[in-house]
Amino acid sequence: MEHAAATPHRAGMAALIGPPNVGKSTLLNAIIGEKLAIVTPKPQTTRTQITGIHTVPGLQIVFFDTPGIHQRRGRLNKALLQAAWQSLHEADVAVACLDAAKAQKAGSVAAQVANIKGPLLASGLPLLVVLNKVDQVKDKGLLLPLLQEAAELFPEAEIIPVSALRKDNLDRLVARIAAALPESEPLFPDDQISTAQVRFLAAEIVREKLFLQLRQEVPYGVAVDIEQWEEDPETGFTRISAVIYLTREAHKGMVIGKQGQTLKQIGVLAREEIQELLEAKVHLELFVKVKEDWTENPAMLRELGYQL
Repeated sequence: MEHAAATPHRAGMAALIGPPNVGKSTLLNAIIGEKLAIVTPKPQTTRTQITGIHTVPGLQIVFFDTPGIHQRRGRLNKALLQAAWQSLHEADVAVACLDAAKAQKAGSVAAQVANIKGPLLASGLPLLVVLNKVDQVKDKGLLLPLLQEAAELFPEAEIIPVSALRKDNLDRLVARIAAALPESEPLFPDDQISTAQVRFLAAEIVREKLFLQLRQEVPYGVAVDIEQWEEDPETGFTRISAVIYLTREAHKGMVIGKQGQTLKQIGVLAREEIQELLEAKVHLELFVKVKEDWTENPAMLRELGYQL
């Protein structure tokens, strides 16, 4: 009696590449089913390579959520671009992420692919092109020319329309990524969903709340560093001290707010989410310090975890 061959297990790495604010982090969170990457409307919300691990029977995909590809200058921006392009050297498949709503308004996807097309094609990796935020395009007939244009720009790639926010068509995307991965045993334990340390995730949560609370241009000059982390094994209580670094003294009052209300609100929102992350009670202290031009200071950037 003949037995059908078992379906081989596939595992590998997929790099999410694209311009800022196309929904890469939302896409990662939607696929993983957990909030790993912070999400805000601000450019450069993602500043380091975030790893998310999607594991189901027979498949494990390690996603790299990368900083948005841009043309700004400076040491911080150089570090962001380096983190993004480094992911291509480690990946088995590249996933180019584009914003359908923005493309529909512009009448083309060309501007969004200008800085990524060359390196993606030169990488030689299997390539998928995701047209995200299709839920924001009310007239679906307007999507067809955008899909056709993307197919012409990337003739070897499959073009996949999705809505990361509504989790539409993500099963198809995951299936196409899986097909491009090598046969392999799992790279990580089945219950691991990220390689990020909880201290890093806590700092990112604080930074997200800052981004969402501040409406001016302050966020670009904001960094968060966890200075103290103490866990009491008896009570399960975690005490965290975090420093918010700013580039300008003038921004300090904006972050603190009248009678400290803005900083207090940031702390309340961040503490609630960190408690969910740790599944433990948290005491969070926030301090604000000014480090002028930290975005151009190599030692400071390395201290904050950026690779130069």
